[in-house]
Amino acid sequence: MPTSTPATVTIRDVAQAAGVHVSTVSRALNPAKRGLISDEVLKVVEAAAQRLGYRPNRAASALRTGRTHTIGVLVPDITNPVFPPILQGIEASAAARGYFVFVANVGDPQLAQPILARMQAQQIDGLVMAIAMRDDPLIDFIRANGMHAVMVNRADESGRLPAVVSDDRLAMKLAVDHLVAQGHVRIAHLAGPQNVPTGVGRRQGVEQALHDHGLAAPRVVACESYSRESGRQAMQALLASGPRPEAVVCCNDLVALGAYDVLREAGLRVPRDISVTGHNDMPLVDMVDPPLTTIRLPHRELGWRAAEMLFDEIEGKALSASTVVLRPELVVRASTASRRT
Repeated sequence: MPTSTPATVTIRDVAQAAGVHVSTVSRALNPAKRGLISDEVLKVVEAAAQRLGYRPNRAASALRTGRTHTIGVLVPDITNPVFPPILQGIEASAAARGYFVFVANVGDPQLAQPILARMQAQQIDGLVMAIAMRDDPLIDFIRANGMHAVMVNRADESGRLPAVVSDDRLAMKLAVDHLVAQGHVRIAHLAGPQNVPTGVGRRQGVEQALHDHGLAAPRVVACESYSRESGRQAMQALLASGPRPEAVVCCNDLVALGAYDVLREAGLRVPRDISVTGHNDMPLVDMVDPPLTTIRLPHRELGWRAAEMLFDEIEGKALSASTVVLRPELVVRASTASRRT
């Protein structure tokens, strides 16, 4: 005998069970409007909804409001430890508003536009993206399609989209100032990819900091990506291209770990023979040998702020595209030491 399907519970059913008007239930179950309802009424409505097994009808809501209460997030490498806390911040902000988050890993920049078009077909209300390259046509695509979008961890140099970033130049200044204070004068830089805004900004930060100290411009080797293998290749090229530097400022922690590998293979010890700094303070860099001196970023706050900016855009509260810059901090560990004389 076929099993009957239970009838769908509506907000009218919840209103009747709670003894309140339908509009009160609508506000109570809407994260953006529940502040208009007293705590006592909220408890009554939520108890009734739970007792009846009420589930919001997202399709009906989308037809009524023009919103699906979903947002997309594009990241370049989900295995990079930088991005999980950024995603946690985005999801915390989204959950507080009853939004669902679609996350796409865009390993190949050529796939970005097709992936975004697929998200657009799913009628996402907005987008947080951490993948933009310099002069990226994807930004033109976003603007041409009238999408709400905010960048995170990278900024559009032309200011076409709002963004939340860390201060890359200050981060590198903190690292260079620390090394100079320890007596180092021959300081090199393993730079990030130069087609990515963060790679350029951090390189400029190192160059400016050394110039401000009256020191020679750094020897720079640019990495192909923010990865351990790229760090290995860059460190090998640096050692092969001239005199050994006293210290190396790395564009991120994974690159620094690649540098560690090469230095160890060359019989050089960190920091006795060469000091090394990273960037990001990703999990477990305090457990490597030696623990890595690095730059700590508020990654979760980056994600949360970006999502908050996006929701302001969606709700029509944003006045103009703006860039929020969060302050990094230096974390000194055992990979840096005073210059050996």
